[in-house]
Amino acid sequence: MTTYIALLRAVNLGGYNRVAMSELRELVASLGMAEAQSLLQSGNLVFRSARRTPAALERLLEVETGKRFGLALDYFVRTVEEWQAIIAGNPFLDEAKRDPGHLVVMFLKKAPNPAEVKALSAAIRGPETLRHDGRQLYIYYPAGIGRSKLTGTLIEKELGSRGTARNWNTVLKLAALAGPVK
Repeated sequence: MTTYIALLRAVNLGGYNRVAMSELRELVASLGMAEAQSLLQSGNLVFRSARRTPAALERLLEVETGKRFGLALDYFVRTVEEWQAIIAGNPFLDEAKRDPGHLVVMFLKKAPNPAEVKALSAAIRGPETLRHDGRQLYIYYPAGIGRSKLTGTLIEKELGSRGTARNWNTVLKLAALAGPVK
């Protein structure tokens, strides 16, 4: 069995798209996945499955979440091996140690092309810096995320892909929860 990490986009934010993590764990178990665990209330799941690719799991979870909860939510699924590569590939090592709350990884549905990344970089109007690697963006927000003009909406528009972000602390906590590659 393979260990997967699944992230939900825009769940339990400001009273919208409310789903209890216990209900998500039950959903995952009902679909034949094992050892479902959640982290925080913002839609972070770790589970094991033997039968699907990350893309197939995303589609299955999106369809079944819609059926069970009546919500159209995006899932972003990575294997534990992919997750460990994301951590190892972090281009902001100093920031990760010094200021992990302002470093985020944005997980994307599709890998952007170089022109899209260039357009996004040109759209930055503040002190933020970003690096791209496959279906992930690493973004450092030195002045904080809340007032930044580099929003999820802008990123998705420029890249033509849906995404969800997690700060570096959460990325590491999910790695610990998933455990080593088995």
